[in-house]
Amino acid sequence: MTDEQLKKQWSDEVSEKLVGREIIGVRYMTQEEIEDCCWFNAAVILKLDDGTLLYPQSDDEGNNAGSIATTNKDLPVIPVI
Repeated sequence: MTDEQLKKQWSDEVSEKLVGREIIGVRYMTQEEIEDCCWFNAAVILKLDDGTLLYPQSDDEGNNAGSIATTNKDLPVIPVI
């Protein structure tokens, strides 16, 4: 599978789950959630209207929390804490 085919496959799958969803909450991870992930830092959590929680991690293996870069000039990055 080419990189472009893989990108399309993942884009389609993610779109199916996320397009049309609404963010209904934003918070940082609790200490318990950080420990459950075996992380050292807290990531921001986005809660969607279907109960899905989205949070960035440093890599595909979930080795630590991750930051989110944005294109908003007043909020260029959502940091880990």
